[in-house]
Amino acid sequence: MRRLLTALLTRAARPGTDPNMLVATGVRRKRPVAPPVAETVRGLAAFGHALFAQAAAPEANAVLSPLSIGYAFGMARAGAAAATAVQLDRVFGFPTRGPHTALNALTRRILTTGGSPPRSGRAVRTRPEPPVLAMASGLFTRQGLSVRPGFLHTLAAQYGTGVREVDFTRDAAQIIDAWAARETAGRITKVFDHLAPDTQLVLANAVYFKAGWEWPFTDPPERGAAFTRADGTVVRTDLMRRSGTVPYAAGPGWQAVELRYTGGELVMWVLLPEAGGSPVGLLAPEVMTRVAAELEERQVELALPRWDFSTRLDLLESLSALGLTGTDYSGIAEEIFLEQAIHRAAVTVDERGTEAAAVTALASAPTGPPPPPPKPVRVRADRPFAFAIVHRPTLMPLFIGQVADPVAKG
Repeated sequence: MRRLLTALLTRAARPGTDPNMLVATGVRRKRPVAPPVAETVRGLAAFGHALFAQAAAPEANAVLSPLSIGYAFGMARAGAAAATAVQLDRVFGFPTRGPHTALNALTRRILTTGGSPPRSGRAVRTRPEPPVLAMASGLFTRQGLSVRPGFLHTLAAQYGTGVREVDFTRDAAQIIDAWAARETAGRITKVFDHLAPDTQLVLANAVYFKAGWEWPFTDPPERGAAFTRADGTVVRTDLMRRSGTVPYAAGPGWQAVELRYTGGELVMWVLLPEAGGSPVGLLAPEVMTRVAAELEERQVELALPRWDFSTRLDLLESLSALGLTGTDYSGIAEEIFLEQAIHRAAVTVDERGTEAAAVTALASAPTGPPPPPPKPVRVRADRPFAFAIVHRPTLMPLFIGQVADPVAKG
């Protein structure tokens, strides 16, 4: 069987692909025709909010990537047993027909590069031109595991990746960590806290984003401003300041501004609830849709803290609460059951721009111009707020999060 599997695979040749990955022989990544991208975006946006509401503590900073988690489980769906596949479609909002084609088309639409990102420091020291939005995926299997040819074909044709054999009794964790570090420009260097020696496979996805503001924060910062946390306590932090015309919207109990990155298609939405309000509700799809529809150019005086933190999520418990209880992925290989699902994400925002990265790993064992504003609007983020990094044309939320304490590194 090992000889047959080897005959079905060749080394990855696509630029930016891990050369150690073996992909299905003779299979090129497909270019989808008229796939249901909008339906996929709606599903992943709703999933992202539901997971965030389930997993994020109100008093803590948090960031996650609906794109990375959805993509990893999209790959897993290609090997899911029937009952598990039905649950995946319901939880992630995958299209009932052609989910892999839709994810293929979505990433082709929004990614800016097919290669690994350049290694970066923690601060956004330089502004890449154009912005970098990169993704990588891979299947790491124990030596000799017989992966089903149909699954390998889907990985190659729709996800542009393949399989790499590793030794889970020795250095597999280090190999996966090195892969994650390379694909996130050094932002995420550890994936699993522990991998059992009898692990059969790890299915992984990484997303990396870095972009400079179209209009950086150049006004003098406000030093030592008070930021009121959810529990009413106060911390002191500097607030970046910028005055000018930006897209702005407001609704019952909230304000929103859109901050554009260079290149035109990627933006950050800062979603500020009224004092005492919860940021999490502002990430709901119906609110995000309203924000997109109602943003209008306004003169805004914006004050915003810097933030720099990371999040680790053990996904299985939260996904089970959302309705994903099936763990049977025997369409990947014989008797494959999911026993770990880890998501790590990190984000840095400063005067120059934003850097964000995420890794998801699954392990298995046995409008028109507005009227002139009457006066500038003040948006002062001196209390917990939500943010979303969004691909504006499709409204795909790449990263969502909340800043509960800008001085905490968490």
